[in-house]
Amino acid sequence: MGPNLREVLIMAIELDAWVYLIPIAGVIGLLVAGLLTRHIFKKDTGTPEMKFIGDAIREGAMAYLARQYKTIAIISVILGIVIAIGIRFEVGIAFLLGAFFSALSGYIGMYVSVNSNIRTASGARRTLNEALQTSFRGGAVSGIAVVALSLLGVAGIFFLYLFFVVSAPNAADVPNGYTVESWHVVETLNLAVGYAFGASFAALFAQLGGGIYTKAADVGADLVGKVEAGIPEDDPRNPAVIADLVGDNVGDCAGRGADLFESTAAENIGAMILGAAIFGLTGNIDWVFFPLVVRAFGLLASLVGIVLVKLRNEDEEPMAALNRGYYISAILGAIGFYFISQEMLGAWQFFFCGVIGIVLSIAIVFITQYYTAGEYRPVREIAKASETGPATNIITGFSIGLETTAMPIIAIAVSLLLSYFLGQDAATTVMGAENVTANSQFIFGLFGTAVATMGMLATAAFVLAMDTFGPITDNAGGICEMSKQPEDIRRRTDRLDAVGNTTKALTKGYAMGSAALAAYLLFAAYFQEVAVKLNLPLLEVFRVDIAQPPVFIAALIGAMLVFFFTSLAIRAVGKAAYDMINEVRRQFKEKPGILAGTDKPDYAQCVDISTKGALKAMVLPGILPVVVPIAVGLIWRFAYPNATDQIAVQAVGAFLMVATIAGILMATVLNNGGGAWDNAKKYVETGHHGGKKSPAHAAAVVGDTVGDPFKDTAGPSLHVLVKLLSTITLVFAGLFIIM
Repeated sequence: MGPNLREVLIMAIELDAWVYLIPIAGVIGLLVAGLLTRHIFKKDTGTPEMKFIGDAIREGAMAYLARQYKTIAIISVILGIVIAIGIRFEVGIAFLLGAFFSALSGYIGMYVSVNSNIRTASGARRTLNEALQTSFRGGAVSGIAVVALSLLGVAGIFFLYLFFVVSAPNAADVPNGYTVESWHVVETLNLAVGYAFGASFAALFAQLGGGIYTKAADVGADLVGKVEAGIPEDDPRNPAVIADLVGDNVGDCAGRGADLFESTAAENIGAMILGAAIFGLTGNIDWVFFPLVVRAFGLLASLVGIVLVKLRNEDEEPMAALNRGYYISAILGAIGFYFISQEMLGAWQFFFCGVIGIVLSIAIVFITQYYTAGEYRPVREIAKASETGPATNIITGFSIGLETTAMPIIAIAVSLLLSYFLGQDAATTVMGAENVTANSQFIFGLFGTAVATMGMLATAAFVLAMDTFGPITDNAGGICEMSKQPEDIRRRTDRLDAVGNTTKALTKGYAMGSAALAAYLLFAAYFQEVAVKLNLPLLEVFRVDIAQPPVFIAALIGAMLVFFFTSLAIRAVGKAAYDMINEVRRQFKEKPGILAGTDKPDYAQCVDISTKGALKAMVLPGILPVVVPIAVGLIWRFAYPNATDQIAVQAVGAFLMVATIAGILMATVLNNGGGAWDNAKKYVETGHHGGKKSPAHAAAVVGDTVGDPFKDTAGPSLHVLVKLLSTITLVFAGLFIIM
């Protein structure tokens, strides 16, 4: 790279002090995560009985994670080599780095979670506030580490490639609409996009494998333990109980951590690609760095909210303390958007785009709460239907799941349209009415939707802390139950567990909403990549003629992939649960002393069944989303070699568009339907419709087990799927273009 160009770029970066917030926030985030970890690890681990159970959960979780990561590593290295040889070496390296940091973020979250659960249980022996702060700060370590690693990873690989890897372009090779400096940034991002692909790839395996593991154990523990044997949840006599508690961590900690890591990484890179296009139009490099600066400020805002989570008194609801922290983070994030957008972009419209994203995140949370919390109509309707048996419970629950698509989709649609129109309006503010073209206005509109996505993900660290808080409190309740702690301690952990169930449901809705916005952003980035390679205005390329039979067929395949993937994920849980149920039945039959309390169950055998079932079943549905879009693009490219129509580009665009739509709708049905079934069971267990051990309770448990793979396996995996498809097409876009 020529020294003159490097000096120009460094000078441009040095002109804006906001850029320095990126490494500062990332380092502060990691330091705070380290201090929180140290604070948590200093707390006592309770009684010897509690420690024995906590050790069993930790060992099972870490053993599973080691085996899962070995599988992911082997597949990732093979795919990384293929990318390095078939695309470019630098893209392959970026892919492997993305996969590594995605796995690392999951590992950090899991490690702290399985060490926080026992300390939460021990803290509950003293006060509810101590238990709340221990569990939430344990979850916060995961949230902070995920966002900080994503921020530093994307920024690090971008600057590394920009200054030391990518050569200076020749002026003659620079396409229309770009300067030499802005084109250099574009070429850098074309290589760095491999990082987002690697993060998505590893996240899909982490989420899918964790979901299969946790639900195989949960279904086995519930059906044989609760329904057949009539023993309570988390009863130490249940052979599957340790596998169930381990599963809470591998699904909701490692899985969701990797999910939101790749959301933030992919969104950052996609927004930077659109920002580079505006850099070419305006000559202002701040458009490229704006997504990273906003993410950095959002991390700092989340840190403030996290440390302020505290009960005012022992009678206050824990959810009130969490909401307080969340709203503080959201308000600080909005304030940051105002100053950063004004200083870096000079357009007030983008502040409101960011606010739209923040408001959307709150709206999605409230909509999810309405459909999944026991105090509202949908859950109570399912609970009432349980009185007439499992069939009516399942019919009602599935219909509720289908109903839940309406309000979130309307909210997402309104947010996308408003942010798009505000972005278009900003083009006049930034460039002046006389300089605005239809193409530049379109790019500004797309960047507006990108800023809305940034707004939604601004509080990602806090939201992920709430999500990981759920399995920690669930584990703490199980530890107290299995170690036979006094009733008052169990009541404290029950209160936290109830809140944890709510936060887990809410964060699934949040992850779905952010996936929808991020997928549209990446869809736009795909066509921007195509426009750059063809040296055409984006507006000319951004079209998908679905009336063309080959394009329509590709769209059908995209929708089919979502349904087929969902089938594989749910069936994998069914197969593993089948083995788990038979194992629990075998132990009860061969060792009658287990139920009598005179013999110990073989927990390790059940852990092994879940581990083997998850690792075996995650490979096919994990590879399928990589192979299918590439195959569609290559087959269509050679079948339709007309460079004018670019049928392959349109076909991949249609595939991506319809797969995204189908995936978002399906994920909403599965997440909210499963969450409603789960809380309908809990509603019955509180004494309604006959309470525990009634026919309605048995029916509600059956409905809950149907919903388990919906909400914890297939649904969350679809969030990752739609973004993985987008990052794949970004990486392989060049293969589908006929020059």
